[in-house]
Amino acid sequence: MEYREIGRTGRKAGIIGLGCENLDNKPYDQTADTISAALDRGINHFDVFMPGKEIRENIAKALGSRRKDVYIQGHIGSTDINQQYDISRDMPTVQKYFEDCLRIFGGYIDFGMLFFIDSQDDFDKVFSGGVADYAVKLKEKGDIGHIGFSSHRPDIAAKVVETGIPEIMLFSINLAFDLCPPDKYTLDTLQAGWKTEEFRGLDPERAALYTLCEQKGVGISVMKTLGAGKLISPEHTPFSKPMTVNQCVHYALSRPAVFSVLLGCRTGAEVEDALTYLDAGDAERDYTPFLNELHNDFSGNCVYCSHCQPCPVEIDIAAVNKYLDIARLDESTIPPSVLSHYGSLQHRGAECIACGNCEERCPFGVQIINNMAKAAELFGS
Repeated sequence: MEYREIGRTGRKAGIIGLGCENLDNKPYDQTADTISAALDRGINHFDVFMPGKEIRENIAKALGSRRKDVYIQGHIGSTDINQQYDISRDMPTVQKYFEDCLRIFGGYIDFGMLFFIDSQDDFDKVFSGGVADYAVKLKEKGDIGHIGFSSHRPDIAAKVVETGIPEIMLFSINLAFDLCPPDKYTLDTLQAGWKTEEFRGLDPERAALYTLCEQKGVGISVMKTLGAGKLISPEHTPFSKPMTVNQCVHYALSRPAVFSVLLGCRTGAEVEDALTYLDAGDAERDYTPFLNELHNDFSGNCVYCSHCQPCPVEIDIAAVNKYLDIARLDESTIPPSVLSHYGSLQHRGAECIACGNCEERCPFGVQIINNMAKAAELFGS
């Protein structure tokens, strides 16, 4: 494992970390297999944003006496009210869920993350509504080691960094997210061979955020490195061909202030596959061929993060979108397994009431209401 400094914290983390979301709702044995493989290979930075008690307890049990060997990112404001993923700024609720997280992981969380600051309203509620003050008090008491935050919006994230409170940031970074149309950003010079009419430059707002973090000593841990698998998928890639995992990882690690890429491994074997990056050569890591050929606009693609939840009629929006993406590959021949999986959902796209709450929450501009209607059209009610 290679290790990097975590911003100004004085700590070091492996450049490959573990995003534990994909272990949610998995049996304990599978969780233990994944955690054990990660620990044995020197992975020491875990993100545990998921609010459910079972997944947290499974991870803590799998860590056992090796809890001291890892850094846990635990999120302040992540809740599962009514058994649905949710965000809360209500202080009694925030405290209840985070104190339970503290209990599960031995009374200490290494990085207490101010959860999901994606709008001015989020910013105001966190920094004027007591949530940030609560995090500061937790740090003063020694219940958390450092304060961090998560975001998907570069403009809002920059405001959070400028407060001087956070020491790390969890942010979505991949090449498709970072590229933007030429009318937004023009390079003075282009590398030889790049086609000017097709070139899409790197988004200056996102690039400025990474530089700001480096200047302020705020380390970045990375989520959505693979774009929920779409960047490495022949069917869903926004490029002319899929990127490799190594190329995606290398792109993220090449950004200023990034210390760890958190990959959503579900098994010990997937952990081993992810760590092939450490032995990859320069040619295997090289992502530059993709810089001038974004095949389609990646904005509006669902990455199944569930930040759109909760749904008032309890639709599992990420699941519907996932099955819809598969069905759209060939609408004339939807695999029977996909039809079966969709049919087993307790609530389906046809039940959408078009309230728009999900679209207001979505950090990636997904047209969820339209997707629910399309799912109802393709799959029926």
